[in-house]
Amino acid sequence: MAGPPAWLFALSSFRQAKNLKHLGIVGEHTFIRLITEGLPACRDSQLFIKDLHFDGVPVRIYLPREPSASKRRGVIFFHGGCGIFGSIRSHERICRYIARKSDSVVVSVGYHLAPEHKYPAQTLECLTATVHFLKTAETYGVDPARIIVCGDSVGGAYTASVCQELGHRTDITKICAQVLIYPFLQALNFNLPSYQQNAAVAFLSRERTVHFILKYLDKDCSLKEPILAGSHVPESINLKYRKWINPDLISDVFKPGYKPPLPTLFLPQVHEEVQELFEPWFSPLLAEDAVVCPLPDTCIVTCEHDVLRDDGLLYKKRLEDNNVRVTWHHVEKGFHSVMGFFGYGIFSFPSSSTIVNHAVDFIKGY
Repeated sequence: MAGPPAWLFALSSFRQAKNLKHLGIVGEHTFIRLITEGLPACRDSQLFIKDLHFDGVPVRIYLPREPSASKRRGVIFFHGGCGIFGSIRSHERICRYIARKSDSVVVSVGYHLAPEHKYPAQTLECLTATVHFLKTAETYGVDPARIIVCGDSVGGAYTASVCQELGHRTDITKICAQVLIYPFLQALNFNLPSYQQNAAVAFLSRERTVHFILKYLDKDCSLKEPILAGSHVPESINLKYRKWINPDLISDVFKPGYKPPLPTLFLPQVHEEVQELFEPWFSPLLAEDAVVCPLPDTCIVTCEHDVLRDDGLLYKKRLEDNNVRVTWHHVEKGFHSVMGFFGYGIFSFPSSSTIVNHAVDFIKGY
């Protein structure tokens, strides 16, 4: 399989990030930002590429050079990286490919990162950039009725949140579709089957998921263990959301070896510290049916070797239960962050291309 050097480099880099932090040389998230930036991409003869600001939010816009007889579709892209790393540059090759292959105008949003910029600044900036593009689309040769929002990992969470927020707006054109690539969608249950099965998988383990959430929210990392155990969730909230976040809603195909966790003691002090986790703004899977019902056509991509797999499966069911049209792709050999290796030749993975092409094929249908 192509890509072992990428595995080795990335895994080594993540380990070094922890070592450098312990030595007091550089912060962990600062080092990870450096290694996830990727190599600069070469000039692209098929695209005009320009850095702009949409109401103060940094964006990079990719416009096909080939003249079009009619207005093109637009794609707004929110990169992943747990809200604390990742950038326009880290997803440069992906956005260029989407623009070229789907003949779309792509806007990559460079929202400011946590913890320097406090939550929910990231979601708000994604929302601001989206509204600006919807209102000014024709300036860039885009049909405002053909705008799709797309994101991977936490970018998928921002995509879901933006679409939920804009669903009932009547002052702007509706988003026509959304693409969620291995999205993060809830922070109530870290003991779903995918969290158990992939607890130690590279790049995003079960433990690192909660670690990065706490970093993102600028919380004390000593809260990690009780949150992993579920001690941050009172019984009333568990009962309220059991209809939407429940391993019983997941097909047995995805539950080999699954063991229901033992009951855990609720810790009110932990709950008080992490109130943000219970907001639909942070956990879009918690949105009420009235918010989910008007959502646009959706493409969801899940990966087998990913702690977030079941978030995608549960959101797929919620959308379908609310009569939202869903296109679902499950990548058997995929893992979290694999799309980040796209465009690096022998350092890439077959599943990197598979995921990006699923997104492109879906986008071309609008």
